[in-house]
Amino acid sequence: MFRSHTCGELRLADAGKNVTLAGWVQRSRKMGGMTFVDLRDRYGITQLVFNTEVNAELCERANHLGREYVIQVKGTVSERSSKNANIPTGEIEIIVSELNILNTAQTPPFTIEDNTDGGDDLRMKYRYLDLRRTAVRKNLELRHRMTMEVRRYLDSKGFLEVETPMLIGSTPEGARDFVVPSRMNPGQFYALPQSPQTLKQLLMVSGFDRYFQIVKCFRDEDLRADRQPEFTQIDCEMSFVEQEDIINMFEGMAKHLFKELRGVELTEPFQRMPWSDAMKYYGSDKPDLRFGMKFVELMDVLKGYGFSVFDNAAYIGGICAEGAAHYTRKQLDHLTEFVKRPQIGAKGMVYARIEADGTVKSSVDKFYSQDVLQKMKEAFGAKPGDLILILSGDDAMKTRKQLSELRLEMGNQLGLRDKNKFACLWVVDFPMFEWSEEEGRLMAMHHPFTHPKDEDIPLLDTDPAAVRADAYDMVVNGVEVGGGSIRIHDSALQAKMFEILGFTPEKAQEQFGFLMNAFKFGAPPHGGLAYGLDRWVSLFAGLDSIRDCIAFPKNNSGRDVMLDAPGFLDQKQLDELHLKVDLEDNK
Repeated sequence: MFRSHTCGELRLADAGKNVTLAGWVQRSRKMGGMTFVDLRDRYGITQLVFNTEVNAELCERANHLGREYVIQVKGTVSERSSKNANIPTGEIEIIVSELNILNTAQTPPFTIEDNTDGGDDLRMKYRYLDLRRTAVRKNLELRHRMTMEVRRYLDSKGFLEVETPMLIGSTPEGARDFVVPSRMNPGQFYALPQSPQTLKQLLMVSGFDRYFQIVKCFRDEDLRADRQPEFTQIDCEMSFVEQEDIINMFEGMAKHLFKELRGVELTEPFQRMPWSDAMKYYGSDKPDLRFGMKFVELMDVLKGYGFSVFDNAAYIGGICAEGAAHYTRKQLDHLTEFVKRPQIGAKGMVYARIEADGTVKSSVDKFYSQDVLQKMKEAFGAKPGDLILILSGDDAMKTRKQLSELRLEMGNQLGLRDKNKFACLWVVDFPMFEWSEEEGRLMAMHHPFTHPKDEDIPLLDTDPAAVRADAYDMVVNGVEVGGGSIRIHDSALQAKMFEILGFTPEKAQEQFGFLMNAFKFGAPPHGGLAYGLDRWVSLFAGLDSIRDCIAFPKNNSGRDVMLDAPGFLDQKQLDELHLKVDLEDNK
């Protein structure tokens, strides 16, 4: 037996026991004739003691232990004279009588501590070492607990976990597919699923009226902090349900997870917000409601006074940062530079302070009388000490998105985005379609299987852009943690949807004939939702990136720097797959 106990298990009640421990050397230190070694495993750290006066040879061997050596020790549990209140085993130590070195180790390229000196790329290259750090390990333990709670909750509600295939056909809607060549079918390709969308709908046709799967999904898209080329969904579907049934079921699951994993009891129903209000008041379909700063539109207040930037704008809107009138000119200049960054794209920013006496001092005072500025102040309900920040532009939606970035930045600067505070809501009534400049046509905002609101179905023939969808997203702290919709279960309506999206009947049959044909055999009304597991875990762990809760993530270029993937295939593999690589166009 390599160990009788783990390194996080022993307590003062175990004093006097003879034990065997095994693990990694976290650190060692000499003090007089004694050597202290911190031994670490997944469960914690236990202090080992070697004493020259008791066993000089054993102590000498301990002096040569390096960081990350794998060792086994036998000894007796003893009460520590100088206790460490920071660790659960801090009241005891092991007086070592036997030491076995199971494996030596090179000096690691970074310190394996909570606050490491390793940069992102270095830690990703040696991810197997990074995973030894307590902070990273705790994220994966939380992920495990979350998947167990999800399974427990859904099982209690009658859901069946069903696996769907990883090698499927490519579909043109949504993000780019990752494709896999087929050796047995030369010139043909599988796609890796962006989600099991059509497959879970087929399970509903099959009579599996409550399905879930914790499943890998793949999307070949540009990356950011909350995106990876492969990610994990909690994928769910239900039959004989309306939107309200699904929202109630999965709001219940969210509350269960908050209570079990964070100890947070959410008793009130989650707020509901139409997509149109989310865009109008927050410039985002995933608004962070931990703080206020709702947008106020100012076209009626500020147009027509000779300030051409506003006079020629299609949209003027602002936010009121409570108590931020103390911002210096330098801080305001930094905010102006922030909104002018290429990724935000505003041309400038106007600000106004509410002075202690209630007067308004703005950066455009020469164009506006105090009376007009007072009307602006009233529009915000601003008080002395507040700071108003205003953006304008010739495209209302674009300007709202810029103002949304400014609002979030102010939330950060003023400390209003507390990671231990949770604001949950459902965004509902999404548009069915959005216009794609790149494609020159309407695209499905969610996917082509989303059911339109019943009252909007007549608009499919006359004004499809005005049609709203039976779709809903769950948003927590400005993060879309999940989303779904009621699905179309009528083959005629599905054919109409494909027609609006620019598919010929032949193309629709080629791409989705299997689903449309299945609907002809009696499809129940159905709908579902998919949660992003990685996003849930990162939210509960207070992380800024989902990478930190994935065991082996990719970097921002989609590369696995540990495995050095993706990589080139040798010619023999290419020949077997009937593939020829031509990189000329990329030079």
